[in-house]
Amino acid sequence: MSKNIHLTIVDPQNDFCSPNGSLFVPGADQDMARLATMINKYGDKISDIHVTLDSHRVVDIAHSITHINSNGEHPAPFTIISVSDYENGTWRCTNPAWQNRILDYLRQLETGGRYPLCVWPNHCVIAATRKLNDGSEFCGHAVVLPVSEALSKWENDNFAIVDYISKGSNVLVECYSCVKAEVPDPGDPSTMLNTGFIETLQNADEVIVAGEALSHCVANSIRDICESFGPEHIKKIVLLTDCSSNVPGFENLGTDFVRDMTARGMQISTSVDYFA
Repeated sequence: MSKNIHLTIVDPQNDFCSPNGSLFVPGADQDMARLATMINKYGDKISDIHVTLDSHRVVDIAHSITHINSNGEHPAPFTIISVSDYENGTWRCTNPAWQNRILDYLRQLETGGRYPLCVWPNHCVIAATRKLNDGSEFCGHAVVLPVSEALSKWENDNFAIVDYISKGSNVLVECYSCVKAEVPDPGDPSTMLNTGFIETLQNADEVIVAGEALSHCVANSIRDICESFGPEHIKKIVLLTDCSSNVPGFENLGTDFVRDMTARGMQISTSVDYFA
């Protein structure tokens, strides 16, 4: 191969990328269809593929069950929970033993300038399946079918192995980024900076990035990777703008991310133009 090109796909899972998903990102199904077409057409030009998998449990700091108010009610999806909400009792932890830890976590989020805690619909629950209205089984944690099939074809055609990277299994931290938790847990190495993965990307000539959602996991993954890369390597990152969409209502986060990172040297392209 003339170039050592790595493709990193952030969270191409059913719960984000299928209209039946609990946290479907509008447009993500078409994003992933375009990405699958690119992999099928140009797979022989891709040296390595990394796929991150959001991997949660029902009890999770960003799921409703973990928080409760004085009336015994859990927060609705997309509720933002702040430090002051826990300090003044608007919300508290359903498990009193975790109350102080979550309060400390919220303070660290605020101090570190990370996204505030958002309660999401239960999503990407490990190994969970549910029945759809047509009686078929649906696994939100699984990779969406067009991409899954394209990855399998790439492995078979190139005698290669897709590098799957799980994130988010620690129930007391959020993991938008694929290389570290929003607030790493010192007692859990899986939440700390994934230096091995960063070094792998650093040795690539170019790193193509696609996935969901642009406003959250893609944005934070690229930011954290580039913080570790150093300025001379940021130009290696190429975002496929037609293979990533924003969570509705958070479009400004995606816009700000693209503006800020292209100013630092990140490249942008599309699934059609990159290999053309």
